[in-house]
Amino acid sequence: MISRGKLMKMKVGLMAGVLLLFGLPVLCAQQSDLAATAKPASAATTDTAQPATPQLQQRDSRYHLAANDAFDVAFELSPEFNQTVTVQPDGYVTLKAVGDVKVAGQTIPELTQTLRVAYGKILNDPLIAVVLKDFEKPYFIADGQVAHPGKYEMRGTITLTEAVAIAGGFTENAKHSQVLLFRRVSEQWVSAKILNIKEMEKKGDLHEDPTLHPGDMVFVPKNAFSKIKPFIPSTGMGAYSQIYAPH
Repeated sequence: MISRGKLMKMKVGLMAGVLLLFGLPVLCAQQSDLAATAKPASAATTDTAQPATPQLQQRDSRYHLAANDAFDVAFELSPEFNQTVTVQPDGYVTLKAVGDVKVAGQTIPELTQTLRVAYGKILNDPLIAVVLKDFEKPYFIADGQVAHPGKYEMRGTITLTEAVAIAGGFTENAKHSQVLLFRRVSEQWVSAKILNIKEMEKKGDLHEDPTLHPGDMVFVPKNAFSKIKPFIPSTGMGAYSQIYAPH
C-alpha cells in the first residue's frame, strides 16, 4: 500500500514534469516572439537618424552682393539721402546719416530690408529702392588643355562645347572624351560631371551638350600620350605617336 502522503508527492512530481515538458517550449516561443517584435532603442534611433553626408542643395539663384559691387539707393520721400555706395572689401557700406552697415552676401530684397531697418531709426517707414550699378557679371572658367585658360564673361546662353571654343579650343594634349564640368551647388559641395565631347562631335549629336550656369568651371585633362611624351626618346617619337595619339 502506498500512503496518502507518498501519493500526493507523486502527483506533484508528475505535474511538475508535465509543466517542464510542455510549458518550457511555449515560454521560449513567447519570449522569441517578444524579442522579434521588440526593437532596441539604438535600432529605433538608427532608423530616424539623418544621413551623415549632407545632401546637395541647389543654390539661391538670386544675385548675392560681393566686395566692389556698387548700387544706387533712392528714397522716394527723402531724396536728400539718395546715394551711390560701393561694398568695401570687409563687406560693409558707409551710408549717409547711418554709418557702416554690413551687406555682403545679401540679395537685393534682403539689402532693401536691411536699409529700411537702418534708416527706420531716423525716418518714419522709409520707401527705398535699390538698383545695382556695378556688379560681377555672370562668368565661367575654362582650365586645363584649352588654348586660352581663364575667366570668361557669360553673355547669353553658352553650352559646354561653346565654352571650349570661346577658350580657344582644345590643345593637342587634350582628352576630348573626359571633359569635366564642375558646378557649385552649396558653400561646401561641388558637383562634377564627365562629358565625352569627342563622342558627341563624332556622332554630330549635341543633345547632351549641357548649358553652363554662372560660376561653372570647365576642365580639360591631358590625354594619355601627353603624360608619357616627356619620357619618350625623340628617335622613337613617330612610332609611339601612331600607338598613343588620340583619334
